[in-house]
Amino acid sequence: MKPLDGVKVITLEHAIAAPFCTRQLADLGARVIKIERPGVGDFARAYDERVHGMASHFVWCNRSKESLTLDVKAPQAQHIFERLLEDTDVLVQNLAPGAAARLGLSYEALHEKYPRLIVCNISGYGSDGPYRDKKAYDLLIQSESGFLSITGGPDTPAKAGCSIADIAAGMYAYTNILSALLQRSKTGLGREIDVSMLESMVEWMTYPLYYAFDGASPPPRAGAAHATIYPYGPFPAGDAKTVMLGLQNEREWGVFCSLVLLEPEIAVDPRFSSNSRRVAAREELREIIVTAFSKLTSEEVISRLDSAQIANARMNDMPDVWSHPQLKERNRWVNVDSPAGSIPALLPPGVSTASDVRLDAVPALGQHTEALLNELGFSTDAIRELREAAVI
Repeated sequence: MKPLDGVKVITLEHAIAAPFCTRQLADLGARVIKIERPGVGDFARAYDERVHGMASHFVWCNRSKESLTLDVKAPQAQHIFERLLEDTDVLVQNLAPGAAARLGLSYEALHEKYPRLIVCNISGYGSDGPYRDKKAYDLLIQSESGFLSITGGPDTPAKAGCSIADIAAGMYAYTNILSALLQRSKTGLGREIDVSMLESMVEWMTYPLYYAFDGASPPPRAGAAHATIYPYGPFPAGDAKTVMLGLQNEREWGVFCSLVLLEPEIAVDPRFSSNSRRVAAREELREIIVTAFSKLTSEEVISRLDSAQIANARMNDMPDVWSHPQLKERNRWVNVDSPAGSIPALLPPGVSTASDVRLDAVPALGQHTEALLNELGFSTDAIRELREAAVI
């Protein structure tokens, strides 16, 4: 038994935020029915062709779902939605601002007829306010939330390498849906969930916001190094490979100087006698560390850091992660099916074995349309007429 066995989710979704949310629900056993535009589908299907001809974003976010093609603007779609919603627990959507309401799929329009239905809306800026109708994509929210202002190097801001704003919104939608299901088990009633990408990212920005509290200067952009703790970041070794290390307190600073740099006197140098002073003198300290590391290979640096119990990491690239020994030893890679054959997938964090989670195939566009309509009571002739009318 999976935690969400028996929970039915209908989702009008595209891109990342909502699909990432509903994939988490599917992982836990929910039946997720993905409504897609006939002939085109979720536009993330066409982002690239990197996974056996399929898009990398799409295969990541859409396993274990059923794909139903439906022109949601067609008059006949209303009847199909009514049948679908009769036993649906959760409706998720991240359509353009106002689109769900125009389709009659707002919480207000549905609550009286479906009082147990949970409606989760994911948008860039929320359901009201002056920015309500603005389009929002991941990079735009990274910018609007202040994330770009603290990310990158001193001269040039940089975006996160993954869809961090979408992921933040998707995870807050996921946890709010789980909370709403728990609440419904006590009250018998569904509720509306309004998740804003902006608010999700600003929540994640609260350390730099508080650092800049009451007009104080914000954290500087420091590339891959920590902006306000030093040394904490990447350092080159003598073999031209990069080692990432991080110090968190004065005890570790002393150990680092004695056992890694082999220069214990640096620990009591007035220039470096506190974190704030080390941050202020980071260029001088960096030169000392780089000089010491230049005589060692990256593996020798890591060996010293491990012996001193100083936190460290290799700067892995994508092939390194695919072959990461820790993930391999813990059996974190499994296989899922897809229209292009079997592909690897990471077990969701927190899940112990593949049997604890739903790992069904990535769906082809419209793969489940006829089966779902048959389940809803539509005859073969009725389905053929819907197809001929381009409704499905």
